[in-house]
Amino acid sequence: MAHPGFFERQAHARRNTSLLVFLFLTAVAFITLAVCLVGYFVTRSESSGLAFHHWLLSNHGLLTGATVVVLIGLGSLLRWIDLAGGGSRVAKMVGARPIDPDTRDSDERKLRNIVEEMAIASGVPVPELYVMNQETGINAFVAGYTANEAVMVVTHGAITQLSRDELQGVVAHEFSHIFNGDMRLNVRLIALLAGILMIGQIGGFLLRASFYRGHRVGRSRDGRAQAAMGIIGLALFVIGYVGVFFGRLIQAAVSRQREMLADASSVQFTRNPEGIAGALFKIGLKGGYLDTTSHASDMNHMCFGESARMKFTSLLASHPPIDERINAIQPGMLARLRSRLRDTEPGADLYRSSGPASPAGASGFTGAASEILSPVTGKGARTSPLASRADQTDKPARKFSDQVGTINRQSEDFALRFLSRLPATFRNLLYTRAGAVQLCYAMLISELSRDQQVQRLTLLAPHPVLGSQPDLLKKLLPALKTIGESVRFPALELAMPALRKLDPEEREMLITNVQKLVAADNRVSLFELALTSFLSRHLGAEADRVVPVRYKSYRPVLPALQRLLSLLARAGSTSQADAVALYREAMAGFMDARHETQPVLEKVTMRQLREALTTLNGLSPLLKPAVIDACGHCVTHDGKVETREYELMRLVADQMDCPMPPLMV
Repeated sequence: MAHPGFFERQAHARRNTSLLVFLFLTAVAFITLAVCLVGYFVTRSESSGLAFHHWLLSNHGLLTGATVVVLIGLGSLLRWIDLAGGGSRVAKMVGARPIDPDTRDSDERKLRNIVEEMAIASGVPVPELYVMNQETGINAFVAGYTANEAVMVVTHGAITQLSRDELQGVVAHEFSHIFNGDMRLNVRLIALLAGILMIGQIGGFLLRASFYRGHRVGRSRDGRAQAAMGIIGLALFVIGYVGVFFGRLIQAAVSRQREMLADASSVQFTRNPEGIAGALFKIGLKGGYLDTTSHASDMNHMCFGESARMKFTSLLASHPPIDERINAIQPGMLARLRSRLRDTEPGADLYRSSGPASPAGASGFTGAASEILSPVTGKGARTSPLASRADQTDKPARKFSDQVGTINRQSEDFALRFLSRLPATFRNLLYTRAGAVQLCYAMLISELSRDQQVQRLTLLAPHPVLGSQPDLLKKLLPALKTIGESVRFPALELAMPALRKLDPEEREMLITNVQKLVAADNRVSLFELALTSFLSRHLGAEADRVVPVRYKSYRPVLPALQRLLSLLARAGSTSQADAVALYREAMAGFMDARHETQPVLEKVTMRQLREALTTLNGLSPLLKPAVIDACGHCVTHDGKVETREYELMRLVADQMDCPMPPLMV
């Protein structure tokens, strides 16, 4: 199956959003005309012979049309406001409960470990996890407007009935939806369909009311009024639900394509086609319907498998048939799975990976045990998120932009090594609000002397959570020095679920405290800039805001490119001449041959760099790959990536909303 890249999928998601808005407005127009047609026949009298198109422009017609548009808009607006809380609001809407990061339940810990491994390997913050305790079917979905505040919801049946490899395939499928921007589209679909459904709901209410009142009044003089109400209610009911039918038809058509892409991404991420195929096979056997929530049909397009029973399944199903999905993953896979089921092989053997078998209890990620368990290097060696040349194969080097929104072998192995080497106490602290906050402080003072650390911490105002807590810092600081400065960002990504639990005022205070510690020595390092930018991007007031496309060519952003590539060229070279040559190579792809390349800048301030990245994030998704590749060219120019270069590249990728796995050279 052809598998488009991250940036192509992002652009496609934006086009789908525009298309759905257009289709929604078209549906509103047709529904309004249909209701006006009903109103035309109801209000038409024997003495009035106005044609329909003339009646539309009369007071009756304009009032009827305006009422319909307002009702549909109000229905969508109310649901839109209801879902403004993002992914967590959707999770609560279906009755899911958050999973405690420090849970002792073995099935929940299995899920948490898989999600953390995949998040660190892909370079995105760890999403919050929820479980639907009462749902025995096998299903899952992700929700949210951006990756910054994404949540993943799984059913109890999924974490108890799926093996680790199968659950990993489901998680990889859902991560694909995070990368592709599908979550935002899914939430908007719920709101838009709610407005169209409003007309049908009003019709149903009028229909029930007419029968109820008609039963009470019998054959009174109000009988004709009750009959008219019933006819109007029936007409509105039919019109509303016909609109919903076509709305779900559009919804299903868009969703099917995205589900097939997510299945392909799952195989790409895990390189274990039998993982996701086994999960789909079990859904076919045991079902994945959500039976305990009234929102099952609303969530159908968001879930891993069908969540609601529907008539006209071939038309309205949001997912392709299970058999078709399994065979699309790998031809002949369905026959093999059925054969194994008939042979009644043990569950551990039923869905064994097609590659070398993993030892019992090992991660579903591929990789030899000796590589997975190799120690994480300290700061004296090359940075541990960066694969060394000894780990390289003879395959040609991939572009940096090709790695965005993906998971690769080296990043998987790094995630496993990182998590396996983290001290238990250190890791558990990252799951608490206080521990996650102290981690931010510890990363800024870990290289200072004891007296300097105490002095810096006095800048922070006392607070139960956000103030300095020496007892927690004593546990965090030694661990940071042990695992090395190069893994600070993966540790921060691990702490993101706890940091998201801070109130808006607490988030603002945390960012302010971090800025105080950064400004204490009157200089800002690249890591300090990366940390403050990361926290502002993921915890700031506009963390869940989607950055709109402002630029569809490179010309308006050339000054921003000049600043960014000047800094990277100097960071990736050892002399002025090399820096100039490297800068010209990096800028060559953005300049017209008829124009002279803008000169390399002697100095780029941290403020200028931040402004440049903000500007570049407004580029169209299809223009961002060249920027990422130009930055990567500068970073890997000398054949190695130092810690400061990694942190700079990490900053660029994060601020441009390009999830990048740990770097490889």
